[in-house]
Amino acid sequence: MLLKQYKEAIESSNIVSKTDINGIITFVNDEFCKISGYSREELLGVNHNIVRHPDVPSSKFEELWDTILSKKTFKSTVQNLAKDGSTFYVNTTVVPILDENGDIVEFIAIRYDVTKEVELRLENEQKQKLLFLQSRQASLGQMIANIAHQWKQPLTELNLTLYNLKKSHTNEDEFEKYYHESKEIVKNMSKIIEDFMNFFKPAREKEDFFLHKSVEDALKILKKPLIEEDIKVNFEYESINYNGISNELSQVIINLIQNAKDAFKQNNIKNRQINISINQNQNQNNTLLKIQDNAGGIDKKIIEHIFEPYFTTKHSSVGTGLGLFVASLIVEQSLGGKLLVSSERKTTTFSIELPIHHHNKGCKCCH
Repeated sequence: MLLKQYKEAIESSNIVSKTDINGIITFVNDEFCKISGYSREELLGVNHNIVRHPDVPSSKFEELWDTILSKKTFKSTVQNLAKDGSTFYVNTTVVPILDENGDIVEFIAIRYDVTKEVELRLENEQKQKLLFLQSRQASLGQMIANIAHQWKQPLTELNLTLYNLKKSHTNEDEFEKYYHESKEIVKNMSKIIEDFMNFFKPAREKEDFFLHKSVEDALKILKKPLIEEDIKVNFEYESINYNGISNELSQVIINLIQNAKDAFKQNNIKNRQINISINQNQNQNNTLLKIQDNAGGIDKKIIEHIFEPYFTTKHSSVGTGLGLFVASLIVEQSLGGKLLVSSERKTTTFSIELPIHHHNKGCKCCH
């Protein structure tokens, strides 16, 4: 009697089916019929793949069969197809039932509906992708502005050199000199474009890289604006190798420095300084990449909101409110770390914490 009550409780609160060893359905409960849209008569005696979704790779089903034929329990969230063509998601547990000889006689699958939860997660992932795209476009605008800064001086120099080249056409030595100067300027301008193109390459496979190299790449791109805004950057580091995507870390660094640059201007700071450091913390089992500025600090009322999407204290013509949100996502999802912030005594420190087991320590250097 008690066993019957347990059975009824399981069947009334879960989606249950049974199949023989070949995957032919021998039993379904009312909940299975309800979610799949099939009647009991349509399901009994047919292969369980009647609810298989075409988007699920065959490798997933190979994993299922390899597991249960090994007399082990299989657990997974499975995407299924209902009779009307709609998709539903179920958390599934498939248990092989054995006879007294230890042979498999049938399989029982117990499921519960997680369609709403999965759809919400997928919707959030789509929103995140859109936010990444919007942030990428904003970054592209910043990069174009930086290219303009980087090219302004060499274009002026090139114009002057070409003028001198024209004047010296009768003097072979001077002509040769200005010709080579022109080539060198063009070469440097091409290098600038190459640096920016490398930065904007789509995310590649993770690879080993030195953390300080990503910082140096970011500083190279921001060189002109930092000079023009009279911002002094101090950079000290331990040479640490890490596994990830170098240009994505550079994107984070650029964003944090750009924010500091804007804050210096907004708060009318005269003595502008950014300190960057990379150190390994053996006690905490992590590496810390810190970027500290003296741009006036962040108000305690808003500091807990700065990583939220679309939150910004800047004018809409300057900021989108996506930079820090995307930076935190990159650090968490691409680099497996954390992006933290603290602010006191008119200074702000952003700390990128990276797990120590991802890299190896090299020699101590200064820059």
